[in-house]
This record gives sequence, C-alpha cells and structure tokens, in this order.
Amino acid sequence: MTATEVENEIGRDRRRKEDQRLITGRTRWTDNIVLPGMLHLAMVRSPFAHANITSIDTSAAKAAPNVVTVLTGSDFGEELGVCINAWPITPDQVTPGHSPMPSDRVAFAGEIVAVVVARSAAEARDAAELVDVEYDELPAALDLKKAAADETIAHPDLGTNKSAYWVFDSAEAGTGGSADEAIAKARTDGIVIEREYRQQRLIPAFMEPRSVVVDPTGEQYVMYSATQIPHIVRFALAATTGVPESKIRVIAPDVGGGFGGKLQVTPEEWIAWAVGRRLGKPVKYTETRSESLLSGHHGRDQWQKLTLSAEKDGTVTGFKVELLADLGAYVAIVGGGVPVLGAFMFNAIYKFPAYHFAVQTVLTNKTWTDAYRGAGRPEATYAIERIMDELAVEVGVDPLEIREKNWIKHEEFPFTTVCGLEYDTGNYEAATAKAKEMFGYDALRAEQQQRRDSGDPVQLGIGISTFTEMCGLAPSRVLGTLDYGAGGWEHANVRMTPLGKVEVVTGASAHGQGHETAFSQIVADRLGVPFEDVEVLHGDTQVAPRGLDTYGSRSLVVGGEAVVRAADKVIEKAKPIAAHLLEASIDDIDFAAGRFSVRGTDQGLGIAEIATAVFAAHNLPDGVEPTLDSDAAYDPVNFSFPHGTHLCAMEVDTETGALTMRKYVCVDDIGTIINPLIVAGQVHGGLVQGIAQALWEEAVYDDSGTLVSGSFVDYLLPTAADTITFDIDHTTSPSTTNSLGTKGVGEAGTIASTPAVVNAVVDAVRHFGVNDIQMPCTPERVWRAIRTGGKGGATTEAAMPHFEAEGEGA
Repeated sequence: MTATEVENEIGRDRRRKEDQRLITGRTRWTDNIVLPGMLHLAMVRSPFAHANITSIDTSAAKAAPNVVTVLTGSDFGEELGVCINAWPITPDQVTPGHSPMPSDRVAFAGEIVAVVVARSAAEARDAAELVDVEYDELPAALDLKKAAADETIAHPDLGTNKSAYWVFDSAEAGTGGSADEAIAKARTDGIVIEREYRQQRLIPAFMEPRSVVVDPTGEQYVMYSATQIPHIVRFALAATTGVPESKIRVIAPDVGGGFGGKLQVTPEEWIAWAVGRRLGKPVKYTETRSESLLSGHHGRDQWQKLTLSAEKDGTVTGFKVELLADLGAYVAIVGGGVPVLGAFMFNAIYKFPAYHFAVQTVLTNKTWTDAYRGAGRPEATYAIERIMDELAVEVGVDPLEIREKNWIKHEEFPFTTVCGLEYDTGNYEAATAKAKEMFGYDALRAEQQQRRDSGDPVQLGIGISTFTEMCGLAPSRVLGTLDYGAGGWEHANVRMTPLGKVEVVTGASAHGQGHETAFSQIVADRLGVPFEDVEVLHGDTQVAPRGLDTYGSRSLVVGGEAVVRAADKVIEKAKPIAAHLLEASIDDIDFAAGRFSVRGTDQGLGIAEIATAVFAAHNLPDGVEPTLDSDAAYDPVNFSFPHGTHLCAMEVDTETGALTMRKYVCVDDIGTIINPLIVAGQVHGGLVQGIAQALWEEAVYDDSGTLVSGSFVDYLLPTAADTITFDIDHTTSPSTTNSLGTKGVGEAGTIASTPAVVNAVVDAVRHFGVNDIQMPCTPERVWRAIRTGGKGGATTEAAMPHFEAEGEGA
C-alpha cells in the first residue's frame, strides 16, 4: 500500500481506545483515589422541603469513634464559597442566594446542613446519624402552577416565586410576523389547535455517583472530581474564594457518565474544598445512590401551553408557546437558560411565518433543575411534534403529509428561521424517505387499519418525530447577546514528540463519549500518522489549561475543529523545515499521507522524521524555532443543526393498558461521521433515555416535599431487557460551519425519541377519543385514558396561569 493509499481513519469503525480500561475497571475513578492521611466526609441533609433551622447539636457525632470534626454552615465564613448562576436570563431575574451549606433555612429536602469528617467513610456516615438538628417546618411551594401564582413562597425573603420572564417575539425581532395576529385570523378562516403538555421532572441517573477529593497539601490546591466541567469548576473556585487560578488544579479522571447531571459546581465540591483548606489534609466525599437521586440536580419539569394556527389545508401560519419552568429551590449554573435554549427550537424544521415564545421561570421547594441530555431542545421537540400530529388529525391527513407540507425543502438551505437562526444544510426528504422504507410504513399503516376494523384488543399505533436541534453550544457572540456568563470557544494543542508520536491536548473533557478515539482518528488522518501513535490528553486543568469542557453536543463540532486547526498548524510549521532539509523551495513542497515531498520528484520526508530533526535542531532554517507544537482556539460562527426522522410502532393492550414496542427506526443526518461505531452507541443510548421519559421515568414528590422516587425501586430506569433492537441509519448533508462537516450526535436520540413514542401510543388509542396521555405513559394512565375518552390520561389540573412581562424580558 503506497502513502497515498493509506486507509482513511475518518468514517472507519474503530473500537474505542478507552474501553479496555473502562470496561475492566482498570482505571482511576475519583472514588478510587486514596491519598496519605485522607479523611472522609458525610453530609447531613434536611428531611424537610422548607424549614427554619433552630438548632444543630453536633456533640454526639463529635464523640463518635474516629470522628475528626463536625462543621455546620455557621462554622464557615466566606471560605465556604457560593454556588453560582452563570446565566441570568433577564436583568431583573430574581436569584436567591445559594450557600453550599445554609445555616438558617433549608429550601429543599436533601439540602446539606452539616458535614462530618472522619477517618473512614463508614464512620463518617455512622456519625452523621448522630447529628441532632431541630427544624421549624414551613409551608412548601411544590406544585408548579400554584408556585407560579405565589400561593406559597419558596423563599419568604424574596416575596415571590417568579424568577424571570423571558420573551421572544418574531414581530418585535423582525424575523417574522405577529403570532397573535396569525392566530386571530385563523380563528375565523383557518384552524387553531390549542394543547397543554407536561414535561415531567427527570433525574440524570449517570452510572458513577458524584465524587470529589481535595488535596490541599502541596503548592496547589488539587481537586479531583467526577465532573463534566473541570475548567469551569476551577474558574468558579478562583472567582469566589480569591485563590489564584494558578494555585488551583482540577482533575476530572475517567468519569462514568454525566448527561448534564455533572454540569455543575456542586455544594459537595464547595464543602470538600472548604474542609480540606481548613484542616490542611486531603478529604474525600462520594455520594450514595440515594443522595444522587435526591440532591443531584434534576431535569425538565415544565408545563407547556401551545397554540398553533394554520390554513384549512394545514399550512402553518403561527405558533405561540407559553411555558412554566420549575427551577427548583435555586437558580442553577445554567438552569434558567435551559428553556431559553429550547426557545429557538419550537419552530423545528417548519416554515412558521410568525412565532411567539414566553417562559416564566419559577422557584419551588424541590431539588434544583438544570441541563439534562438535550437541555431545552427535547422539551421543544416534544411540543412541536405532538401538536403537528394534532394538526394532521384536524386536517384529516397522514402525519407525515402534514410535516412534508410545512418543512423546509432541501433546496431552500441555507434557511433563516422565524427565530433568526440560519440552518446551513439539511435534507428532511431524504431522511424521511429512507426511514419510511426501513420501517415498512405503508404496511404497518395497513395493519393498523385492519386491527381497528376487526376490534382487536391489541391496537397498533405509529409515531413520528421529524426533528432538528441546535448543538455545539456556541458561538460566543450569540451567547453574549443572551447574557450567558461564558463563551463557546474550545482550545486544543497538538504536540509532536521526538520519536514522531503525537499528543493531542483538548479542553473538551470526556465522560464516556469516546473523545480519545475520535480525536485520534481526526489527527491520524490530518497528519498521516498511525491511529495507535496518537494519544489524547484531557480532563486536567494543568495538562489542558484552557478549555470550556463538554456539554451541548459541542465536543466534536467545536473541540474537534480546534484539534483540526492545531494539527494544520503543525503541518505549516513543518513545511519550511522540510523544504530546508530537502533543499527545495517551500512552494514546491506538498504534504499528503504524513509525508512531505518535492513536487515532481520522489524526494520526501515523513512527518516523524521532521519531528526528530526538530528535536535535534542540528539543521534548521535560520530563525525557525525548534518545535512543531501548535495551539488553536476555535469559536464557531454558528451552531450546527443535525436532524432526522424517527418512526415508532407501539402495540397497546386496550384491556390492560400494557405497552409493547414493536419497531423503532431512525435515520439521522449528523453530517460527516467520524466513527460509525461510536455514533451507533450514542444513538442507541440516547434513544433509550428518550424512550424512558416517554414510558417509565418520573421524579415524584409527596405533599410534604419528600422525593418518593428516591431509589431505583421507584425511579424506573430501563434495562436492556426492557428495550428492543433499534434499526438506525444515516443520510449525510455535511455542515458548512466547520471543516470536518460534522453536526453532533450526543443528544439526537434523546431529543427525537420521546415524541415518537408518545405519538405512537396516542395514535393507537386515538379512536377512543384520546389526544394526550401524560408522560410517563404507564399502563394505568393508558388504561384510564381509554376508559374516560382521554381525561384519565391527561392532566386534570387547573389551567396554566397567564403572565405578562414584568421586567425587561428579552
């Protein structure tokens, strides 16, 4: 095989480099870390959702075996730090102060009121049981709609539960017409569909519980943490404690999943930091699974009021979205911004000429919410794909037909949406055609009709989700216009070793996605070196001092492009050296498949040979530095927009409400695929998470604010036995926003699958008068909906209150 015939790495199935150590456990999780003299922490948590702390007696705990000390919020001063909100979505946002350990009042069940420090984790946990806390219980704001009406105040000192009111109106923004006018016109000579949907509260049940180790004994404070955001943790610690960033090192070892649930600077991290500094000894805290479910941030939790207008033939004319979003007890690091991300996606793939979006974020006495896989975009996709099915029913056409009538045609790209975003590429027709063929759509529709005609007790439903998403959280200028507290760029460094191996340093911190493999493939192709000769370093703010970490499907489309640019700089640095060594003009030097050659001759040098020559520095051009190492930072000019068509067939036993998934097909367009094997894993995992929201998962509180789904006995996570084999495929319309043409895949399955499944369930029983079943679609809810013509499966709560702008909005 010649140099020009080397097999490309991009597009090749490669087993992940990471898997050997991860699967066998031969790696370093945070909880595996043991340091000399290390102490262990246990947290004392409030059993009440809302209460004043009247006294804390720590004497019995302090007297317990091997307990070093017990500390409360009043024992700490400013050294405890403060949990930050990085995205105030309006200038007048009401943001309660968030101490990692309050000393006067608790605002949710699970909030930390004391920390026990002992010589072992078991002894710390035992002593925590001995801490005697007296509470004066207060009324708790728990129901989202009632909290939005300020019936009970979550933080009495604030006087309201309304945190921020954020609005986007296409007429005011100049990106479209007035949604109110479109709706008013349709009420007289068109169609108006009004629905209210519930996005239940979910828990990011990652595989590895959160864990943190703080070592204050050296020249630096070193924090090991199971986090998605080591660079942001370092920034937050420095910004709020006065310790210089140069004295703080944050290391994210191998991290066992996150799904957004580790996108936080947590109270436990702050407390471990403060205890370690105070005692001058290493400390460790690892949460139990019940603590993880109770106090790690939750996701979703919205009420959605939707009004869609259309002409009588089904051509959409306007869309109005009004949301209530539950923040929980505090405004998390990006919690208030999650529905804002969704605001730009409710219009989805459709050509709405008018659009209005408004969200009221609301404080309650429940665990705080923040980003969970998809972060605002699954909520938006669910709403629009559910209501498009309702429009199809009203018009009397197939749900795919109503979508095709209104979606952006492939020849119309690039397309500026009613939100002002420019979708660069896409082909919804191709993805849908392939999905229909794989699914056997027409045959399944015929079977559905046959079952209805025969009165079969097991009915068949077909669900559709044609989605797009904005991912690659960036660009910085756009985030700045939304008052986001950070940028969207990413940084990479590519280093050539003296023996011609390559080290890639990335600020994108992995937690299971396959960064080491995918980035190795990209660099191997770019530099023409063997895949095995590339090592990827990440997750350590000393090794990779610059970065903005991993969330929002940004690792490849932002971090990967930074890697490409750094690798290209290596080639440009090497060219004059190659020309010098080959005694040729730089204009005559070509580079391909890892080799610099003189055009028109067989003279050449491999990049590894150049690296060795640079290390020796015996014969370099005058003025050339003896290094090929190169840095690059990439800040995109636009988001990327993957899309796809997901089709689901569900069988519903109308006598019991039991649900069985018959078939699931998805065809996604994620642009250029780096590693099909990794993509398949991301899609399959994402599908299961989205399907789980549709059918199983829900965080449930009782009337006193206790989380009653606080273990895997009650919080239903699916296993492999609960799912089927998914049929996945792809179409490709490369993105134009990055040189690789990639679009992102980490959240696609979760975003698209939930409405596909619920649409299928509703489709199976619509002829019984059912047009909604509140998620999760449990057999009981399905059974009740059938028996009551829909009333038992949908919400029976009061209508969502209406809000007018109370501040500047957006």
